[in-house]
Amino acid sequence: QVRLVESGGGLVQSGGSLRLSCAASGNIFSIYHMGWYRQAPGQQRELVAAITSGGTTEYADSAKGRFTISNDNVKNTTYLLMNRLKPEDTAVYYCNIKGTFGTWYQLTGFSSWGQGTQVTVSS
Repeated sequence: QVRLVESGGGLVQSGGSLRLSCAASGNIFSIYHMGWYRQAPGQQRELVAAITSGGTTEYADSAKGRFTISNDNVKNTTYLLMNRLKPEDTAVYYCNIKGTFGTWYQLTGFSSWGQGTQVTVSS
């Protein structure tokens, strides 16, 4: 089993910054994709940013130029630095990590979600 623990959400004023963290633990063999999603009340969950193990990044249009995703392959952790936050960024943010766990002779794919962290941006 792979467990994700998120941290870093909170209340911030418009224009402020927050950094979210998501750490994966368990018998992880490899990670190939890490992503951050968000879900506002009454809305569908949407991709905010993603990064592959090779460093390729992808951003939602709303996040481009303001948010930066990064990862630490040694710590199995992904980060989302959010700058110039806006009230419309208010949502619960979830991380998702995809990879394999187990041993080299018996690997199982996983796609795990974090518990979610609330980000509230006041105007």
